[in-house]
Parts: sequence; structure tokens; C-alpha cells
Amino acid sequence: MRWGMTRILVFCAASLVLTGLAARADNGDVVITISGGKFVPRDVQIPANQKVRLLVRNQDAMPSEFESSDFHREKIVQGGGEITVFVGPLDPGTYEFFDDFHPEDRGHLVVK
Repeated sequence: MRWGMTRILVFCAASLVLTGLAARADNGDVVITISGGKFVPRDVQIPANQKVRLLVRNQDAMPSEFESSDFHREKIVQGGGEITVFVGPLDPGTYEFFDDFHPEDRGHLVVK
């Protein structure tokens, strides 16, 4: 019983760490995934006053349109596809993005 509980605790701790790191690729790019019609993660922190490369990966079968009026980007992401979007340098603040095909799905770049 004790070994089983230890494995569960280790798994939970590893999941928490990986969730916090999920928005960063190995090379420092920021990864945003579209899964089940939702942005994952919804809020993405990026550094202020730096150019940042976003990788938007659509895991759904249907296309999505990654769009932001706040940082002036609009790009279609085919089902199962990936796009690259460069943003910045941006001033500190919160910048909204959304899926124009599903406008209820919203996310934010949190620039600090």
C-alpha cells in the first residue's frame, strides 16, 4: 500500500511540474495547443520588451484561426497542423487571443 501511495505522489508532483513548463519548448519558444476546441494553456506568460515565437499546435481535426486584435495577428491552423507566430516586443500588460472560428474560446498573453 505504501509503495502505491508513493508512486501516486510522485506522479502528481511530476504532473504539476510539467504543467507549469508546458508552455515552453526546449528552445524557448512558447507552445499553445488547441485541443477539444480550447487553448491550452489559456494564459501564457511571456517577457516584456522581447520578440517571442509562438508555436500554435492544433490537435483537433477541424481548422482553427488563431487571432488577436490586441497584437494584430490572424492565421489559420489546419487540423493536426502547426503555425508559427512572432509577437513583440510588447509592453507589459494582458493581450487577448481567440479562435475566430469559435470566438467563445479566448486566451491571453500575460506580458511581464
